[in-house]
Amino acid sequence: MLICKKKIVSLQKFKLLYTMAKKVLFINTEITPYVPETPLSLLGKSVPQAIQEKGFEIRTFMPKWGIINERRGQLHEVIRLSGMNLIIDDTDHPLIIKVASIQGARLQVYFIDNDDYFTKRQMGMDADGNEYGDNGERAIFFARGVLETVKKLRWVPDVIHCQGWMSAVVPLYIKQAYQDEPSFANTKVVTSLFGPELKGSLGDNFKQCIEFKDITAESLKGYKDDFDINELYKMAIDYSDGLVVATDDICTDTAEYAASKNIPMIKHPEDNIAMAYSDLYDKVMGEQQ
Repeated sequence: MLICKKKIVSLQKFKLLYTMAKKVLFINTEITPYVPETPLSLLGKSVPQAIQEKGFEIRTFMPKWGIINERRGQLHEVIRLSGMNLIIDDTDHPLIIKVASIQGARLQVYFIDNDDYFTKRQMGMDADGNEYGDNGERAIFFARGVLETVKKLRWVPDVIHCQGWMSAVVPLYIKQAYQDEPSFANTKVVTSLFGPELKGSLGDNFKQCIEFKDITAESLKGYKDDFDINELYKMAIDYSDGLVVATDDICTDTAEYAASKNIPMIKHPEDNIAMAYSDLYDKVMGEQQ
């Protein structure tokens, strides 16, 4: 009987700790081993893994790029999460959700998929090295796809951590379009800044495509009409609660703009990743002086 009581108490303690665990949503552009190793894809794996091992509850998302081998990666569709249509620039785009696990890292990854934006195409550029003219639309679809899926999961993140250009629309949406949603009303946003990932424009209709709920093209009048990666990161910085300088080669203008905002910011450390990032999360959540 005493043993049973100890087991019950242990189970209750476990449930309490699980309930109290901080929740971090990682929205990534790339994650290895699903795409080739780059500074972005390596951090896409190592940072969520380190935070999970520190005891945080996490969810991880990335686009289902056309270069990803679904059979090798053991991806499968999550029917209960798929089926929604997202309207971008007056056009319906079906949202497909897939999932897989990185076995060695014990990391589950959700994939945002769509035939027009991802399945039939590569990442930021085609096989000839030409950047896609609708990269901005793709980032918008990805951002909204992730946030709508998290709502369906009924999972409430304390922090959303955005890594890479595909996630850089998320801070704006969280602060201006989803701020009254129960899933995100109290969520803080951290953005990691990387070196130049793209060189060209994100599309001449970016401001029109981003319109959603209270966000209009007029809402972005403070930004250049010709949105490029630097303008995209500027917008992400404006709506973030914390920043990470993820690589040493970020644009000088972006670095100076980030420093001018006077919000919590760290440089990605070589060691003790979990400690540095969890301290940053505590700061943006107001739990550390």
